[in-house]
Amino acid sequence: MDTKSFLKLLVETESPSHDKAAVDRVGTLIAAEAQKLGAQVEFVRNEKTGDHVVARWQGTGKPILLVCHMDTVFPMGTINSFPYREAEGKIHGPGVSDMKASIAISLGAIEEAQRMKSTRPVTLLCTSDEEIGSISSRDLIINMAKEAEVVFVMEPALIDGSLKVWRKGVGGFKINVTGRASHAGGDHEKGRNAIEEMAHLVLAIQKLTDYSKKTTVNVGVITGGTVSNVVPEHAAIEVDVRVLEPMEWDRVDAAVQNLKPVLDGTSIQITGGLNRGPMPFDETMQNTFKKAQSIAATIGLELKAGGTGGGSDANLVAPFGIPVLDGLGAIGENYHSDREYIFAGSLAQRVKLISTLIKNW
Repeated sequence: MDTKSFLKLLVETESPSHDKAAVDRVGTLIAAEAQKLGAQVEFVRNEKTGDHVVARWQGTGKPILLVCHMDTVFPMGTINSFPYREAEGKIHGPGVSDMKASIAISLGAIEEAQRMKSTRPVTLLCTSDEEIGSISSRDLIINMAKEAEVVFVMEPALIDGSLKVWRKGVGGFKINVTGRASHAGGDHEKGRNAIEEMAHLVLAIQKLTDYSKKTTVNVGVITGGTVSNVVPEHAAIEVDVRVLEPMEWDRVDAAVQNLKPVLDGTSIQITGGLNRGPMPFDETMQNTFKKAQSIAATIGLELKAGGTGGGSDANLVAPFGIPVLDGLGAIGENYHSDREYIFAGSLAQRVKLISTLIKNW
């Protein structure tokens, strides 16, 4: 297959997470290409989000599982203002890095592994909802990972080409405060100001950040009130939490759940939780990376280790002690923006890397 041509087709077939029909169009393209390479293809149906695509190539031993996602953060029509474009060694376009290039690389690598006479069975899982929390796909990912020898999560690499061998866990909360409305001039003392109560909560929550443990707690959204001459009855915040140490989530969660109103006559409602646990650079990860590093060295590639505060589907796999590597996709940056790009040369480089890992794992 022509990896770059297929990438262009994928990018120009837009697939925002909440548009099932759009994501399914990408799934159809992937299925057709996988079938050309001899795969048995299964669609895992969903009602609200796109169908997941599972392509299997037979072989001897436990399979290597490659995990990609088809959905992007970009709304339909973005391609008109941010078209697929190659210039000065870079390829631009919505979702080109995160992670349409990874799908093209995965299929290209599987084809190359076939040319290399690899006997390892390979499974390619392309999910439809990673950008919105992997709600419908997480059980599928975990169950398939438990059957695999190793899992390659094909998220984009770091800008220097490093793999992502650690990731923070991601969680969050939505907190609503209810007070009592009253006239701000005539009956101010009868009111219970929800925004005032929320101010106390915001300060307490922000203090849960602990940079020494790489834990960040961020109140990122706040709403409340109606007009300035009414004591506000309602206020709400959205909180983002990132943790590298598993016990840190327990600390933050306990502190948030134990928050009590400061002002009499107000009440607090808390929802949310941990979406993805942390992926630490533990002994299993260290051994998995060292093995990949030694295999890559046989073709003259030096793999480097890095990490990120963002979460991915690798976070779902790591807690089970399953060997997993992340960041095996194309090299680029600025994803989730209209500056997103990959280095065109990284397509062939990553195809060579992944096919060699498949052949020699």
